Amino acid sequence: MSTSPDPEALGPEDEMSVDDGLIVGGAHADKAAEQVFPARQTLLKRLADVVCLPETRVNAFERAVTADLLVEMLREAQKGERLRVARRLSKLSEVPHTLVRLLITDEPEVARFLIEDCDSLAETDLLYCIRRGTPTHCRLLATRKYIGPVVAEALTDTGDIATVEQLLKNRTSTLSQGAIEAAVSLSQDAPRLVPHLIRRLELRPSSAYVMFWWADADVRRVILSRFAVNREVMQDSAGDVFAMAAKEGWSDPLARKALQFIERRQRNREALKKSPFASLEAAIAEAARSGMTRHTAEEISYLSGIKPSTGAKILRDGGGEALAVLCKATGLKKADLRNLWRALRRPGQKDGEVHPDLERVLVVYDTLAVDRAQTVLRYWNWSLSSALTPMMIRALSQGESMEIDVLSVPQRAAMLAFAQDLKR
Repeated sequence: MSTSPDPEALGPEDEMSVDDGLIVGGAHADKAAEQVFPARQTLLKRLADVVCLPETRVNAFERAVTADLLVEMLREAQKGERLRVARRLSKLSEVPHTLVRLLITDEPEVARFLIEDCDSLAETDLLYCIRRGTPTHCRLLATRKYIGPVVAEALTDTGDIATVEQLLKNRTSTLSQGAIEAAVSLSQDAPRLVPHLIRRLELRPSSAYVMFWWADADVRRVILSRFAVNREVMQDSAGDVFAMAAKEGWSDPLARKALQFIERRQRNREALKKSPFASLEAAIAEAARSGMTRHTAEEISYLSGIKPSTGAKILRDGGGEALAVLCKATGLKKADLRNLWRALRRPGQKDGEVHPDLERVLVVYDTLAVDRAQTVLRYWNWSLSSALTPMMIRALSQGESMEIDVLSVPQRAAMLAFAQDLKR
């Protein structure tokens, strides 16, 4: 007869050395890791079979107990054995929770079967994988089909550029506004994210307008054509409110700020009364002759109906498209745009032809409608000045961190835009 060892009859010196391949310990552990145990492999397969049985064959409690035993075996099993079980379980419509948690954070070669192919994983399982897994796990997860907004936001919060890039390229994912804003923030230092962001349907004007400042010429063109919306509906809706606010003496700062965004007139008539220049055109012409000074730049900003901080951001813009937005929004002509270009000492010609940079900016000027240019300019002014509180200015200048969730949308835009300037 066969004399299989009885675990209860083993002495202390034999404990944890049952030679059926399921329990291996002591000095034999390293050697066992290199051995193939047919009984172990068969038992792993049989336990996986039980877990895979339909509800008509095994009840929930039996499945749970079997899964617990399988988990304990897999903790000590070899990689190939874990891989085979993971591949088998990835096809199930329901995988026991304990098995998911173990295998989804296993080595990427093992985990990928569940991460990529198992449709029945819950959001809690995916979030567990993001918290406990490696960047490689997150990158695999970012390619998964039908990623929801909660998981997408958790993936962008990792700050891993490769993960965020995979997520943005995944057309079956749904991104929350928080995920978009996190990706936009990361794109400042990772320009390769920008082309993927601009293709996302979830991208909103607030994020596009701030991304404009570090986007290349092609993306800027898309932003200005796609997101430079008009304000006709708002203007029609609030048409009678202007008279009401004027009767109140514009005493309500909240209403005044909102109406300044909506109104049709861009230039500041009150600033013109106090200005040493006869017009905005005259200020730009003087700057073209004598060079742009801080005083002239501030006057151009006031006359344009924007704050000096916004004007400084526009005048410093490396690509120059922001200058086209300013000129079109304020009703300036092409000759004024050329003067402004000259005032900033930018090259106007190359090899006897119009310099490519100036030509590109002139094309942007031609393609923009006045009202749409005003929308972009006023949003910049709103976010880069009105929303920039003294607390935010102090935090930015001193490199302090701020809680993003407590900031408004324009405040977040201002923080991103001016943080970029501080990095230079």
